[in-house]
Amino acid sequence: MFLKPLSVLNITKRFVGKKRYVWAGEYIQYPGFKYYPNDPNFQDPPCEPAKLFRVQRIKPLKGTPYFEKSILRDFKLDGKQSDVVVLKNMPETNMKLWKIKHLVQIKPITFPNGFPEDINGTYLKENGELVVKHSISEEKQVLSETLRKDVKRLDGDTLRRNSRQKWLTGWSNL
Repeated sequence: MFLKPLSVLNITKRFVGKKRYVWAGEYIQYPGFKYYPNDPNFQDPPCEPAKLFRVQRIKPLKGTPYFEKSILRDFKLDGKQSDVVVLKNMPETNMKLWKIKHLVQIKPITFPNGFPEDINGTYLKENGELVVKHSISEEKQVLSETLRKDVKRLDGDTLRRNSRQKWLTGWSNL
């Protein structure tokens, strides 16, 4: 067999038309990863991280590995799928949530009426808003009691009798 000697020219011709681009210095270093933005003037939008998360399981437990089930058990999400848990935004919790993110729905909890001092009279919506119900003043309670006890008030029984009478006699005899 006859072997051809390799030519140095053939090897160097291969890279003549290609540009080599150096990406060094064009990224933003975040904890744990590098981000390469499309715009060189990219600025992070100001954001304040949520203090609490609303976590709800959306996938069944059947077929999930034991280590994911144990994390769900730690968060008390191993019951019904409609169960909701409120968790703190801490690195340990976030690390566990990252491992089960495909099984749960995570929403940050916001406080549109301000942070409550007392949890009584508050409720958590599905979109993650913690709404504070303001208590009814004594004046409004007294007014509602007088309206409820008023004789001329149109309650359900009076309305039904009046409507039945109009049905039987017609509207012309008003």
